[in-house]
Amino acid sequence: MQEKIIELINQFGYFAIGFLMALENIFPPIPSEVILTFSGFMTTYTDMNVVMVIFSATIGTMIGTTILYFVGRLISTEHLMMFVNSRAGRLLRLNASDINSAYIWFAKRGKITVFICRFVPIVRSLISIPAGTAKMNFGVFLMLTLLGTAIWNTVLVVLGSFAGESWERILIYIERYSTIALIILLLVILLALFK
Repeated sequence: MQEKIIELINQFGYFAIGFLMALENIFPPIPSEVILTFSGFMTTYTDMNVVMVIFSATIGTMIGTTILYFVGRLISTEHLMMFVNSRAGRLLRLNASDINSAYIWFAKRGKITVFICRFVPIVRSLISIPAGTAKMNFGVFLMLTLLGTAIWNTVLVVLGSFAGESWERILIYIERYSTIALIILLLVILLALFK
């Protein structure tokens, strides 16, 4: 996949960066780390510049997260209750009170959750769905998403630019960060559930 990403960015520049970032948000297995750090590296030997790379990546991300937000808006409480009552819901030991608790929790902590999750791999994409399902104010959602996304994109693009030809070495450190971030998030969720 990495080779295809590199080929697309080499061929289509800013447009490919925006498109890939939108796609990455809809299909989280596409690695934004590769897109952003490689794009940062490209600013060292092409006429692409860091500001436009960050701008393209951020616009693409905003498109992808907006799509997922509205997917979340389509998921009603009735749909969630059907899932809870399904075989999968029973296997996960979900019940109706879990749905109510989730809505209450998101109403209290949804803003900080949307912002912080923009820095956690995979979750940074998927958090848009519960934000939509909980009917978080769209303007607030966009503002928090823009802020978190711009920070994440800037850090990775600048790291790729500084690393130059060694941009792939950054991916090793980002992978370690990703693992640690996911573990911390899971611990926080578990603590919140058993509080």
